[in-house]
Amino acid sequence: MGSSLSPSDITHATSVPQEVQTILTKSCFDCHSDHTEYPWYTNIQPVGWFLAGHVTDGKKEVNFSQFNTYSIRRKIKKFHEIEDEIQEGEMPLDSYLWIHGDAELNPTQKKLIIDWAVENRMALEKQYPDSIPKKR
Repeated sequence: MGSSLSPSDITHATSVPQEVQTILTKSCFDCHSDHTEYPWYTNIQPVGWFLAGHVTDGKKEVNFSQFNTYSIRRKIKKFHEIEDEIQEGEMPLDSYLWIHGDAELNPTQKKLIIDWAVENRMALEKQYPDSIPKKR
């Protein structure tokens, strides 16, 4: 995937360690990037519509392929949301894990993602204090 990443990709917005990239690719990219891998059963309706809706909603929340196009304020907000969603066990969605059990995050993976998100959020907040969202 390395050479197919566009200048809008998160890797051009911040440092993404290889172990974090691996987790994002395996557990997040199907719904939160332009690199969705649709399974064969996507062609069966209404399953296909259901999956397409989830992917569309996921990309609206955060699209790692478009992350570098976000404003500083939105990047800060998204890093905070990543931290919260992983901490609360909200992501990956249970409905995604039913079919993609290997995408489930273990405690070590959760900590890696949370620490990475916190580090990036705090660095942005320090560099751009006027961009810190007022409400969280």
